[in-house]
Amino acid sequence: MSAPYAPGFRSLTNEVTDHRPPVEGSIPEWLSGTLVRNGPGRFDVGSERLTHWFDGLAMLRRYAFDDGEITYSNRFLRTNAYEDALHGTLTGQFATDTRGWRKVLSWLRSLGPPDSTDNANVHVARLDGEYVALTEAPRRVAFDPRTLGTRGEFTFEDELTEHVATAHLVDDPHRREWVGFATQFGRRPRYHLYRIPVGSRSREVIASIDADGPAYVHDCSVTADHVVVVETPLVISVLRALSPFSEGVLDAFDWRPERGTRVLVVDRETGDLVADPTLPPAFVFHHVNAYADGDTVVLDLVEYPNADVVEAMRLDRLAGDGSDAVSGFPDVPDGYPVRYRIDTRRGIVDRARLHPTGMELPRVPRRVVGRRHRYAYGQGTDRDGANGLVKLDCEAGTTREWWERSVFVEEPVPVRRPGGTDEDDGVVVATALDADRERTLLLVFDAATLDLLARTVLPHAEPFGFHGRFFAEA
Repeated sequence: MSAPYAPGFRSLTNEVTDHRPPVEGSIPEWLSGTLVRNGPGRFDVGSERLTHWFDGLAMLRRYAFDDGEITYSNRFLRTNAYEDALHGTLTGQFATDTRGWRKVLSWLRSLGPPDSTDNANVHVARLDGEYVALTEAPRRVAFDPRTLGTRGEFTFEDELTEHVATAHLVDDPHRREWVGFATQFGRRPRYHLYRIPVGSRSREVIASIDADGPAYVHDCSVTADHVVVVETPLVISVLRALSPFSEGVLDAFDWRPERGTRVLVVDRETGDLVADPTLPPAFVFHHVNAYADGDTVVLDLVEYPNADVVEAMRLDRLAGDGSDAVSGFPDVPDGYPVRYRIDTRRGIVDRARLHPTGMELPRVPRRVVGRRHRYAYGQGTDRDGANGLVKLDCEAGTTREWWERSVFVEEPVPVRRPGGTDEDDGVVVATALDADRERTLLLVFDAATLDLLARTVLPHAEPFGFHGRFFAEA
């Protein structure tokens, strides 16, 4: 017997274009735009299977809302990694490299490491008028937001050196710019923090900071005046990462708790490092949001006691054999929402858990990014037989939750009602696996109450994805 969530880790090979599923309930008529999500869609070719969830072939999913109806499409990115799969070879970068000796030969021919993967399967953004799929390798792929057709590789018009990129560009609507970071290896490893003004494809360096390790950093936050990066003690061994015998970046990770967790707070205008405290060790994938409160920077994030969660995402563990099928995801540790209050004058941090509810994939409404927020929406992770939707009140320390047996909710995306004044005036859109039907659902919730307003059943079970954005203009 397979685990109930197993369809979320199975390959999906068919693509659907402009499918119009029936809607149960009612979608607000004001909800107009497109949610584009990214994530792995295929994990195997023949008898060959990837090692890690993070390595699956990139598949875009499009959910267009118009006049109370939904139009759905899904399509693989046509990349070199996709072409390799069509010819019977799966290649990965994070934890899988099935090329074996072909990889070593590639090293010898090129006198150095082969090109990074173009399997951009993590996130999406709109840069210089292009819709772009992102991953943590320094390659990006442009796509058509209407057809999801691949338009080719997206390149920046600058010379910033990067060996590891961020897929989590922060969309700051107040300053009309995207903020991100890149990691540069070498004798003096560095984190380059940068901005991308709307309408530009040149990254402007805010600051270059010496990296301790360097560490694996997945996300960052901004306030009106700062960029915040959390450097956990999950260190990347550069020599192992670049070795032709490495199976991927995961082979190069080394948990070094004695280093502690470093919090870097950088002034967005001057590039000055205004705070650099070191905390007890913890691991972080995703930030919730940050804002300034006088001389204090308030940073909310999802924290783990260690980096075991990275190893737990191997497909052989996630797929399960049914022996532990009652759990949400077996053997995957829970992360918890934590608030850091960073005093930039004294360089000290007050650290407190916001709620004992397990939570991941957190989001806040776009209009409060980098500003004081009250609510965060996320995937609830610590219940048996399901993943839920959680609305966390970060001021009161309480939650409102939605759960349904055998339904596994993915990343929720809050969308504000045009003209709305309250922070939670709008809807939350989320996909979820209905394990009993073996189909993916698209769910629309009232953002204030989490009442389920509408649901629709997609024509197949999508593999669990990672991240997406709602584009009102798409």
